[in-house]
Amino acid sequence: MKKLASLIIILTLTILSNYSIAGDDGNIKLNERKNGYVEVKDCFEKVNRGIFGFNQVLDKIIFKPLAKGYRMFPQPIRSGTSNVLNNLSNVVTIPNNILQGQIKDAGINSARLVINSTVGIAGIFDVASYYGLKKRDKEDYGQTFGVWGAGPGCYFVLPVLGPTTVRDSIGSVANVIGGDAWYNVTVANDTRYFSEADYWASRLGAGIDFRAKNLESFESLEKNSVDLYASVRSLYLQDRYRKINNIDESTETLSDDDWEELEN
Repeated sequence: MKKLASLIIILTLTILSNYSIAGDDGNIKLNERKNGYVEVKDCFEKVNRGIFGFNQVLDKIIFKPLAKGYRMFPQPIRSGTSNVLNNLSNVVTIPNNILQGQIKDAGINSARLVINSTVGIAGIFDVASYYGLKKRDKEDYGQTFGVWGAGPGCYFVLPVLGPTTVRDSIGSVANVIGGDAWYNVTVANDTRYFSEADYWASRLGAGIDFRAKNLESFESLEKNSVDLYASVRSLYLQDRYRKINNIDESTETLSDDDWEELEN
């Protein structure tokens, strides 16, 4: 309960500190460009660039080789893995659908979670899509806070985890105080069927799956970017803006599927 109260206080302060750059509809208006992108202040750029460089080294040594190895698995195995990870993400998406007033999407995602977890064998097979329940966009607490009117705050880069903002990082904290059912049954609670290792394995798997889908795209980005740090920052912020405002169109370099499979 104390953790929840602390989160509410932090979120309130974040909303108030960003209210001066938020319009009446909760959408950020300051420095908005024609393509809908919002300029977010990079308060810690020197430190961020150092952490970004560290992450690039980790990527070249660990994640990129793992992603290449993962790509060697047959397509059905990779598709099944992606399906399982997408199915797990519904335990965070559904409560955020409700918090954002997306009741229809919450119902569809709930049905997808039940069907794919049972008939689809723990989500390996996307049976729900066969029955007409198409996959909806993922939602998270950072998006919900944005819909509620919280401004992004400063942009910064986390070791290993990568780009985020003050708002999105607070949204991530919500997962560890009860907002992520998968985290609750693996890390937070001592359950009979799952362990903490299951949670971290799923997080690592999601990262490798994402990296494998974007091998060529990131290589193209690295090759063609004059400033890779600035390019990644721009991609992240554009994508978050699009999701918070429920804009269906993809940004110039992003697909419609959760910052996956970046277009060359």
